[in-house]
Amino acid sequence: MDTTAERGELAPEESEAATAILDEVYPEPPKSPVPPKRVRPELVMGLIAILSAALLLCTVVLCIPYFNPDEDPELLAQRHNSIQNTEAVPETILEPTVPETEPENPTIPPDRNPYNRYDFQYNRNNFLLLQNLDSSPGIDVSAYQGSIDWKTVATSGVEFAIIRLGYRGYGSGKLVEDDYAKRNLNGAREAGLKVGAYFFSQALNIQEADEEIAFMLEILGEFYLDMPIILDWEIPTSDARTAGMDARTLTDIQLHFCQAMEEKGYQPMVYFNWHQSENLYYLSELEGAPFWLALYQDRMTYPWKVEMWQYSDKGRVPGISGDVDLDVYMPD
Repeated sequence: MDTTAERGELAPEESEAATAILDEVYPEPPKSPVPPKRVRPELVMGLIAILSAALLLCTVVLCIPYFNPDEDPELLAQRHNSIQNTEAVPETILEPTVPETEPENPTIPPDRNPYNRYDFQYNRNNFLLLQNLDSSPGIDVSAYQGSIDWKTVATSGVEFAIIRLGYRGYGSGKLVEDDYAKRNLNGAREAGLKVGAYFFSQALNIQEADEEIAFMLEILGEFYLDMPIILDWEIPTSDARTAGMDARTLTDIQLHFCQAMEEKGYQPMVYFNWHQSENLYYLSELEGAPFWLALYQDRMTYPWKVEMWQYSDKGRVPGISGDVDLDVYMPD
């Protein structure tokens, strides 16, 4: 019988020893790692597109109360007035300039403002009020304040609210009711507040002013106002249909509005900022109605007498989410 040695073969134990020696001398090369899977660029772009669309949808949903396709001029005017109504105000009271080139301009100025910068101080509820004289803290609101908890507002110290009834589109001229008009009128009244109203006007003439008056009265219906009613006329943008308005026409529109509202048993009021009072109104002709001044500061430096002062557009009041206009009313 042949043996392994006779055939020239290694015994099993010798074969294993030889293999071990070879493994040490010639080790197996390391296995190359499995390459990671590449993310396809189109997949990344698709994911980004989906996230962007979701974010846009959320933004649209959150902005529904603040967006109206009918060109709400108040949103644009708020941006403009936040700058214009906080422009540097002279430290000393100045006379507004009155053009002398038009013979129809009034020669008698309006009544002087009896109050100075120290007559208004904040009360314990952080509302600006006259010292030692009757005055009331209030707010003016629109759909931009969203849903308001009027009972909470009433307990905060607020005594009155001026409610926006609607507006005329700054480009289309369409009349639009404020989405929260009736809700705010009823909510403020039920909470025990005194209530007034305003309409954001873009009237170009007496005829359009009459259209806005009829629209306001239709919204009010039988609702009784114990505070003034206001035709809030402003130029929201340089391309608005109202951008070319002149002082004579606008003063006549306000005179017509005041007379019409008085005849219907309402107390009209004229709203303006410092710039408007110097450039777009003949104030002495409008003194039959009380004045409402927009001037965002806590010192009274305006030279002419006003009965209501909108002193902030960044106020905070319990019951209202976000900013709200703050007013102080000081009737005769």
